[in-house]
Amino acid sequence: MKVVNVVGARPNFMKIAPITREMNKFPEIHSILVHTGQHYDFEMSQSFFQDLDLPKPDFHLDVGSGSHAVQTAKVMMTFEEVLEREKPDLVLVVGDVNSTLACALVAAKLRIPVAHVEAGLRSFDRTMPEEVNRLLTDQLSDLLFVTSPDAVDNLLREGIAREKIHSVGNVMIDSLCLCKEKAVASDVRTRLGLEDGPYVLLTLHRPSNVDDPVILRNILKSIRQISSRARVLFPVHPRTAAQIRSLRDPEFGSNSNGITFTNPLGRIDFLNLLLGASLVMTDSGGIQEETTFLQIPCLTLRDNTERPVTVSSGTNRLVGTNPDKILQAAIEVLSGDWKRGQIPELWDGHAAERIVEILRREFR
Repeated sequence: MKVVNVVGARPNFMKIAPITREMNKFPEIHSILVHTGQHYDFEMSQSFFQDLDLPKPDFHLDVGSGSHAVQTAKVMMTFEEVLEREKPDLVLVVGDVNSTLACALVAAKLRIPVAHVEAGLRSFDRTMPEEVNRLLTDQLSDLLFVTSPDAVDNLLREGIAREKIHSVGNVMIDSLCLCKEKAVASDVRTRLGLEDGPYVLLTLHRPSNVDDPVILRNILKSIRQISSRARVLFPVHPRTAAQIRSLRDPEFGSNSNGITFTNPLGRIDFLNLLLGASLVMTDSGGIQEETTFLQIPCLTLRDNTERPVTVSSGTNRLVGTNPDKILQAAIEVLSGDWKRGQIPELWDGHAAERIVEILRREFR
């Protein structure tokens, strides 16, 4: 059984690591790793391979950046060559980035079965490129591995056959569990001077937030206000850094007594900071899941989420991008007023085992 596993961007690396680790336990599975190169910055890519003990990719497509159409087209053109050469039994894709859809489409055209890990997630906001990628990838997939009951409902409502859908849990939690021991030993808090007092961990990268100067200014203003109450640590995504520079405002993008800007961090260092945070503020889907599992309060700087279980059951709260609402919610959390959520069913660190067992059964 030859399986091509696809990664393209940082969230993919964390999801694929426990799956390839589990596949390697079975000699009948020949696992091939393809990195499309959608993330090409070292800290966004190579360091994650090291931290997650991912093997060197068998193929690196080096597609780099570009518009959605350009990036998707480059992935399709180069990935087709890989499939023509390797002729795998299955292509496994994860998440919702451009590489996910591009590789699923190429495989489907070549009549190679597709498995989608993290299927069925929906924000119901088609202005998000990721939502388009999710919808189309699920329609192309033969095996759909889901993280929560709402994802099952979404797929059934869209006409996906029930026998294709498998509830397996969340591979992001598998990845977190695999890295947690290493993360606890990291000295990143000492290096950043965070040993004393509470701190807020912030991430920001979605185009809807960082590409709009008004929204970006509002978020940064609220963060400045929050930093007077607790230290704020902000590892800055390259896209976000470029947009902050374009604001040409010395108030933003510079360290102060209350806020520290850093370059992107590797997986182990970031997880250490996540474990110690009093509050996490983010527009990332994966971090919403991790904070729910770790029982850490999370404020999501969006009006919607494709992971509603983190709100209905977990510690997540949607606050949008209004600076007054962001500030008020942060004050409440830092004062101890936040909901203690529950960990969703099957988020137990064993999702990859379930996925690989299903693959072995289907191809036996």
